[in-house]
Amino acid sequence: MLDFNYWNIIWSVVNILILYILLRIFLFKPVSKIMNERTHTIQKNLESAEKSKEEAESLKKQYADDIAAAKEEARSILNKAHEDADAERSSMLRKTQEEADRMIADANKTIENERKKVLQQAQSEIADLAIEAASRIIGENVDDEKNRRLVDKFLSGEEGETK
Repeated sequence: MLDFNYWNIIWSVVNILILYILLRIFLFKPVSKIMNERTHTIQKNLESAEKSKEEAESLKKQYADDIAAAKEEARSILNKAHEDADAERSSMLRKTQEEADRMIADANKTIENERKKVLQQAQSEIADLAIEAASRIIGENVDDEKNRRLVDKFLSGEEGETK
């Protein structure tokens, strides 16, 4: 049969209690402390990762906004450059047209002056020819100065008597 020795059972229980207390002091508490520290470290890492992710998202949004602003600024600079170029082109065309108009006016003046000069030369030559023809017809040479005045008066269309 089975023999129960109560002292063995009590010593076994006491040994188990002592072993439990020793394990609790030397094993469970340090392991629990290490586990808590590890849990705390993991939690901090997760929070840090979440914070980094939020910062990255914020930076991404900021960069996207900056890129959009830069594109808009580039667009406005291009539009301004086009406007400036158009204004400069218009100004150059206007200046060129004014210069061409001035050159045409100068050319017209020069042409008019040359026409008057040629007309005066032609009148002078006609007067000389008329005086020479008249002197040949009359047969004598009349006062050259008086004849010239008479012919000039005739060619200019004045009426009146000459003395």
